[in-house]
Amino acid sequence: MARRSTPAEAHESDRIDGFSHPRETFALEGQSAALGRAARALRAGRPPSAWLICGPPGIGKATLAYRIARYLLAYGATSDGPEDLGMEASDATARQVAAQGHPGLLVLRRGVNPKTGKLMSVLPVDEIRRLADFFGMTSGAGGWRVAIIDTADDMNDSAANALLKMLEEPPANAMLLLLSNTPGRLLPTIRSRCQRLELRPLDDAVMDDLLRRHVPAATAEERAGLIRLAAGSIGAGLTLAAGDGAVLAGEADRLIEQANAPDILALMTLGEKLMRMPDGLEQFGAFLTEALAARIRGRAEMGGAHLQPWVQLLSRLENDFTRARALNLEPRQTVLSAARDLAHVARGGML
Repeated sequence: MARRSTPAEAHESDRIDGFSHPRETFALEGQSAALGRAARALRAGRPPSAWLICGPPGIGKATLAYRIARYLLAYGATSDGPEDLGMEASDATARQVAAQGHPGLLVLRRGVNPKTGKLMSVLPVDEIRRLADFFGMTSGAGGWRVAIIDTADDMNDSAANALLKMLEEPPANAMLLLLSNTPGRLLPTIRSRCQRLELRPLDDAVMDDLLRRHVPAATAEERAGLIRLAAGSIGAGLTLAAGDGAVLAGEADRLIEQANAPDILALMTLGEKLMRMPDGLEQFGAFLTEALAARIRGRAEMGGAHLQPWVQLLSRLENDFTRARALNLEPRQTVLSAARDLAHVARGGML
């Protein structure tokens, strides 16, 4: 059921305005493989000390992480709980987690810059250092302590090195859940010390069912458009339906479609609009890279050749938008630079 977020929740980067936060979400759709693997390890009493939960933004990584956390905090690594790790919202552990009041759970994410009121561009080392004190405390009711890092992609170099030390000597009865949209950007040594849970884009039927439930006012034609733009991400679909997401996704699609002859004036206007929007450049960058990735996947599945320049471009765009966010660069220049890179690659053939 859609709901409005409160002012205190407004800066949560993983909350979609008007919809429940992942810690308040108990259904995980279309990810039975990853959920089944996590459930078997937990219920057999042999969970890893760290899981890397990865996949595109908005497909359920945080929802799965909170599901694992609730089970561990309530039942420990035992078979005492449900086979699918499910829990009723009325359960005492679930209520504590939803209220952000469970002593056995620590969530690390980018904080709010007190000077600007905006989300910080990185997850700093001081946040990661909180893990040592947290894991050193007496275990919670289920005998476990769980930390969620959302997302590990946001760590700066010092934070990544501090996390690596924690992974090298994991404490007993402690679980680290690292969320990542682009795991290839993490240190290889971090990836090697985590077991990987890969979440896949949702298929169109699952997306349509979820949109029917969460956006009942949308027509079949509108749902089809959201599905096409969201590329298997229900989070992206709900973002598109809730605000300016549909406009930004359309602009991202248009930039790719017009890669051979970008409209510079329109792109400058877009850059000015992004400058006025909270996290506008970050949202546009996410839509642009996901739209490009979806087209590359489609061509690859059809046996398309000469995709390497597009794959290299995708990696470059991901890095450029990450750098722009970290350095608070001017959106117009970032958008124009992306258009120039797209035009250069498009000269060798459009997707």
